[in-house]
Amino acid sequence: MTNIKKIGLSALAGSLMAFSANAAELSVSAGASITFSDGGDDVTNNAWSMGDSLDFAASGETDGGLAISLYFELDNDNLDDTSVSISTDSMGTITFHGFDGSSALGAVDDVMPTAYEEPWSFVTSPSKIDGTSAANMFQYTSPSVGGATFTATYNQADTSSSIVESQTSYAIAYSPEMVDGLTVGYAVQDDTSTGAAASAVDENTMYVKYVYGSITAGYQVSDADNATASESMESTGMAISYAISDEMSISYGQHEVETPNDSADADQEASAISASYVSGGMTIKGTIGEVDNVGNVATTDRETYEFSMSFAF
Repeated sequence: MTNIKKIGLSALAGSLMAFSANAAELSVSAGASITFSDGGDDVTNNAWSMGDSLDFAASGETDGGLAISLYFELDNDNLDDTSVSISTDSMGTITFHGFDGSSALGAVDDVMPTAYEEPWSFVTSPSKIDGTSAANMFQYTSPSVGGATFTATYNQADTSSSIVESQTSYAIAYSPEMVDGLTVGYAVQDDTSTGAAASAVDENTMYVKYVYGSITAGYQVSDADNATASESMESTGMAISYAISDEMSISYGQHEVETPNDSADADQEASAISASYVSGGMTIKGTIGEVDNVGNVATTDRETYEFSMSFAF
């Protein structure tokens, strides 16, 4: 029975991929970056690093009008993301992420405007809520209805791997037509424990962004309720960016993390200013920031900076 199922699925996949080859499109893109990062006095590893990626995207349409797309990414010689999507204008898009898919909440866990790095990026923990990024994830994205878009993701528990919880996530974003440039959103994710190694986490976030000409401002509040109370947190972020020209932009952001143990822990406060400059396929970016009470430990402060040069092909 198992073999019959496998053959049937293979035949179905083959028929889906056999849509009009004349209408199919394939694109390839690549990128590379060189980065210097000083994460603070307590960071002793090599400050220099290089990143690279190779992306393949294919798309086409069946005779029945279904749009099908395939995405495949290699990042630093590793498989980083694979997905296949089926969509229609009226019904939305169903995507299966074979590797490293982002949950509905994970896609909006930090949407604050920035020219480069976020204020919390130089802190390992606590930094922000952390939506799921996992393999074998289903995703549905609705078409825009009256300015509102709905997204849902589901990832089944797999006790044979590190994914020991099933995870369900929902998100909605609304851009009212009567207020041009305004977007408000809310997302939630629930983890269901399935074993002794599981640690269920319920997370939610809400945000507002407003674009006015060359200026973008944002405010976001997030909460993580962990089965282990000491790992729960609340965070607040705000940022503003300004596009000086088509090539250059700057930004400033602040981020604060509170833990349930207010009597013993100090609030972690981070701030950063960033800038970026684009010249054709080359982008130069930089961030200078500081973090007070790193890890919610009073008087443990850190000054950081990072610069990067990237190339797109």
